[in-house]
Amino acid sequence: MNLPNQITVGRFVLAVAFMVLMARFDHRALPGTQWMLDWAFWIFIVAAVSDILDGYLARKYNQVTSFGRILDPFVDKILVGGAFVLFLGTGFVDNTGRNVTDLAAWMVVVIIARELLVTGLRSFSEAGGKPYAANWWGKIKMVVQSFAVGYILQTIGALSHVAWLVQLRPYVLWIAVIVTAGSVFSYLVASRAALSEQARG
Repeated sequence: MNLPNQITVGRFVLAVAFMVLMARFDHRALPGTQWMLDWAFWIFIVAAVSDILDGYLARKYNQVTSFGRILDPFVDKILVGGAFVLFLGTGFVDNTGRNVTDLAAWMVVVIIARELLVTGLRSFSEAGGKPYAANWWGKIKMVVQSFAVGYILQTIGALSHVAWLVQLRPYVLWIAVIVTAGSVFSYLVASRAALSEQARG
C-alpha cells in the first residue's frame, strides 16, 4: 500500500461522500439544498485533482502496481460514471418534470458502455499478465468528463443565473460523449495483440 495507492483509496472515500450528496440533492427544494451542490462540487474537484497526483507519484517514483492500475480506474468510474447516472435521477428534475442537467439517457448509456468495455479489456489483459494502464486518450476522456460534471454542477447551482453558461451546457455534454466514444478505439488497438493471441490459442 504505497503512497499513490493510499491517495487512490482516499479518493474512493471522497467518491462515496460525493455520491451521498448527489443522491440526497433535490432541485425542487432549492435554495435549501444548494449547500449539497456546493459541497459535491468541491469534493469532486479534490477527487479529480488527486487522480492526477496519484498517477504522477506512481510514475515518478516507479510505484505503478497492478492494484493501482485496477483500483484507480474503478474509482474513476464510481466518481464520474456515478455522477452521470445520478444526474438522471429525480433529484435533478424541476417542478415541471424537466431534467435540469440537459443530459439525455442515451448519453449516459454511451458513457457507461464505454467504461464496461474498457474494464473488460483491462481485466482480460491483466489476467494474461500484460499491464493495461490508462493511455493518453483515456486521460483526455477523464479530463473532459470531469469538466462536464463540474460544469453541470455549477450551471444548475452557483452559476445558474449566468444565462450564456447555461446555454453552453448541451455542447459541453456533446463534446464529452464524443470524446468518450472516440477513446474506445485507442483501447481496442492496445488490446489487439492480446486478443489476437487468445484467438490463435
